[in-house]
Amino acid sequence: MRLWLRKNSEVPLREQLVTQIVLGIVSDDLKAGQRLPSTRSLARRYQIHANTVSAAYRELARRRWVDFRKGSGVFVRLRTDDAAGEGFELDQLISRLFRTARKKGYSVADLQAGLNRWLAAQPPDHFLLIEPDGELRAILVAEIEAATNAKVVGIAIEDCDDAQILTGALPLALYGKIESVREKLPSGAELIALRSRSVSESMRGQSRPPRDALVLVVSRWNEFLRWSRAMLVAAGLDPEALTFADARNAGWKRGLASTALVITDSLTARSLPTGCEPRVFRVLSDDSCQELVTYANQLGMDRRK
Repeated sequence: MRLWLRKNSEVPLREQLVTQIVLGIVSDDLKAGQRLPSTRSLARRYQIHANTVSAAYRELARRRWVDFRKGSGVFVRLRTDDAAGEGFELDQLISRLFRTARKKGYSVADLQAGLNRWLAAQPPDHFLLIEPDGELRAILVAEIEAATNAKVVGIAIEDCDDAQILTGALPLALYGKIESVREKLPSGAELIALRSRSVSESMRGQSRPPRDALVLVVSRWNEFLRWSRAMLVAAGLDPEALTFADARNAGWKRGLASTALVITDSLTARSLPTGCEPRVFRVLSDDSCQELVTYANQLGMDRRK
């Protein structure tokens, strides 16, 4: 099987390898049981790094397109109904489309232009949260998933350079990060600004614990700990009654049983023991959550199972 690899393409070489080998399998150019070239020989033939080939083979094995046989090499897996790899049906459809189009005289450039046109016309199918702080990003993803039940992907600002990540995505960013994020996005790309909850919104409906009650505030995000302290002290709680724990540290769950109240974020709440009913302080405002629900409904985003 001949492979065509473009080193200056926006598509990583590993993905080019995986896609072409999969298409070779579904089009029957590569037969079940056929041995693929060794990592070293394929890397030498196309003058690419051996780690790139190894990563491609591992991805193919993960998706159950190939088998590693100890001491023998990598072989095309025998296809059965119960062993169909991830994306098997989609790969078959794409392969059939390309074969039919080429038979009718359409060039690869024609196909690419047509596919790009159709992809550009499709509405977003998931939210893309762009946030530089990794811990805050994980919390916001959890909050948006809980509010919308839609697929949410979180990335750092520097990842916006990858055009493939933006495909099918509706980008989101906190209001204070909008300008820095917009600079990284393509011109004209839609970007939804998210608002944070105010102190009064966070405290609304919350009853004040007894003055002598021990309160544990726990989160993986340092800013949540700092913000919660200022908010709770302002609400009249005794600073001496507050204990703070970083959920990234081992043993942070010790002492949970002796506290009268646990305050945490949406993500850390998932790690609390059964029976612990914390007060969860969300980062996103109610208005922003409702706005995202509206977008998810209007765009017909697939709901998570």
